[in-house]
Amino acid sequence: MYVDENKAPYKAERRGTTYYFCSENCYNQFIAPEKEFRSLKILTAFSLILGSITAVFEYGAVTLFGLPTYDAVWLGLPNYVWLFIFATPVQFIGGWRFYKGTLDAIKARQANMDSLIATGTSAAWVYSTLYTFFPWIFPKVVTFSGPAVYFTETGLIIGFIMLGKTMEHIVKGKASDAIRKLLDLQPKLATVVKNGVEAEVPVEQVQVDDVVMVRPGEKVPVDGIVVEGHSSVDQSMVTGESIPIEKKVGDEVIGATINKAGLLKVKATKVGSDSALSQIVKMVEEAIVSQAPIQRMADRISSFFVPVVVTIAVGSFLFWYFGWGLPFALAFVVLVSVLIVACPCALGIATPAAIMIGASKGAQNGVLIKNGEYLEKAHKLTTVIFDKTGTLTKGEPSLTDVVGFDSGEDLVLQMAAAAEVGSEHPLGEAIVRGARERGLSIDNAEGFEAMAGQGVRATVGGRAVLLGNRKLMEVNGILTAVAEERMKALEEDGKTAMLVAVDGSLKGVVAVADTVKENAPAAIKQLQSMGIEVVMLTGDNRRTADAIARKLGITKVLAEVLPGDKAKVVGELKGEGKVVAMVGDGVNDAPALAASDVGIAIGSGTDIAKETGGVVLMRSDVNDVAKAIILSKKVVRKIKENLFWAFAYNIILIPIAAGVLYPPFGLLLNPIFAAIAMAASSVTVTMNSMLLNRWKPGATLSAG
Repeated sequence: MYVDENKAPYKAERRGTTYYFCSENCYNQFIAPEKEFRSLKILTAFSLILGSITAVFEYGAVTLFGLPTYDAVWLGLPNYVWLFIFATPVQFIGGWRFYKGTLDAIKARQANMDSLIATGTSAAWVYSTLYTFFPWIFPKVVTFSGPAVYFTETGLIIGFIMLGKTMEHIVKGKASDAIRKLLDLQPKLATVVKNGVEAEVPVEQVQVDDVVMVRPGEKVPVDGIVVEGHSSVDQSMVTGESIPIEKKVGDEVIGATINKAGLLKVKATKVGSDSALSQIVKMVEEAIVSQAPIQRMADRISSFFVPVVVTIAVGSFLFWYFGWGLPFALAFVVLVSVLIVACPCALGIATPAAIMIGASKGAQNGVLIKNGEYLEKAHKLTTVIFDKTGTLTKGEPSLTDVVGFDSGEDLVLQMAAAAEVGSEHPLGEAIVRGARERGLSIDNAEGFEAMAGQGVRATVGGRAVLLGNRKLMEVNGILTAVAEERMKALEEDGKTAMLVAVDGSLKGVVAVADTVKENAPAAIKQLQSMGIEVVMLTGDNRRTADAIARKLGITKVLAEVLPGDKAKVVGELKGEGKVVAMVGDGVNDAPALAASDVGIAIGSGTDIAKETGGVVLMRSDVNDVAKAIILSKKVVRKIKENLFWAFAYNIILIPIAAGVLYPPFGLLLNPIFAAIAMAASSVTVTMNSMLLNRWKPGATLSAG
């Protein structure tokens, strides 16, 4: 069986047994985490159950039977031996992961969170074991409930900490679920058409340049270009667009999207790991495993924090035992409680938990963030630079105006289109396209002639047609005074105006321009409402750039900038102390995307722009720029909230564990409650991060 390494595992059942067929990469991505999570849940239940049993033996005997815990005998064995029997498996089976983590830290000459847990519980277990079997080593000290053994504490401590670890894995599972759902979107089969014959094959066997048939209701099996047919395609599962998008010959389609209406034939351009879906998954995975600067800071704090905590724990024990004269058992409670309560597990998951969910939510809504660093940086942006052509504008000229003087507009446009129908010039193509969109018939032209720098000449239906600039009209003795006022107005608006003359008489004007995307003005307004400076960067002339900027509401325009100088402009703005994002879609934008603090590549852009950008917008909707920034703000806010809770637990509880409440109130923190508090901090951080799942991309008008 062929197994694609980027696919979720194929599952089969036989005689009640589930079998998985999966590549090594797939195994590491899906099966291994599931097995680890299943093992963690079993060990958590195992530790909590045995820990609870030890609690019943140690404390329940007093309540239920009125028996002193130390003297009780069960099935011929003293109570404290039963405590040892139940607590020891928890210590070394349930707690093995903490010993392993400690050994890894020692090899790396570091101290980590596992070090505190392993040290604290091991100290309690060793002391309790020695006290149980070699009591003469220690003075006969008695705590509130009996002899000074802490088997119950060690068992429940490990159980509660494992519960916190389980909550962490739930967060990771949410992120993995998002990836799995994306992968599951890919259809299993594709209908390939070769030499007029249709054949259904596994989608993994489709090759570049194969033509696949996509019927209504079917999923598009691969990325490709429509070569035949017309339909609307639901792209919501990949790009987040709620409305199906019309697709015709020449349009790109994305694998896993749904063909809603007509029959399409699609020529495959990207398959397997090169497909858009696979790239989305790759980016999400990279974002999840990456470290943001704020997390690196938290890790550095943890590395210093562990030695400090050990010092506080030992110092507190020495103070209470030697300085204050507290019984050894109670002083030992202080040492264990400080080690357990100070474990900075919540600090360790504060950042990755939020980044995991944030990156996954972004991917589900067409915003791909390559790693945690970009996710964190985006919330600090003060300036967003937009490339004009293809980003704020449609990137291709469109017919915008038709003016008739002594003839109707339709006649003017028909003559202009007929003269250009054989032309390959972008402006001519725009005129022809505009005429067809208006439903006008276009006659065939004869004697087509292009005059460089002036325009074109042709014969349409026996009539001589000229289409071009003032120079063309002047050379042919045609007066243009009547058109000057309108021509000037159109040119000031950034449009290319062309005069139309028929049989030596000026008939009208047609204007063509690279038009602004419909959603661009609202996107600019939203960014400005967020307090972000918007800059338009273009190589176009000043007049055209200013005209486009006026329509968009942009006040700062950098025009006539050569492609090689775009990165320099970005660097200059950064030199002014601004945090800059560059939004672009072309090859010439790649250096500027790389030079910016956050490069944002529009999804319709070239591959190199997507590879260079730190954020990729799957759609061509510039509104998603604000969406990415808002998502970043929400994630960073969650990270800060998580760090607050992580530090708050430690700052408040370490002094209590160290015994500051003992002299005035006679209270010492039991290690069990220390473990509960520590686990509670992890649960708090985890649940707080999961609130990000409530974020809805439609509500992008508020960054709150």
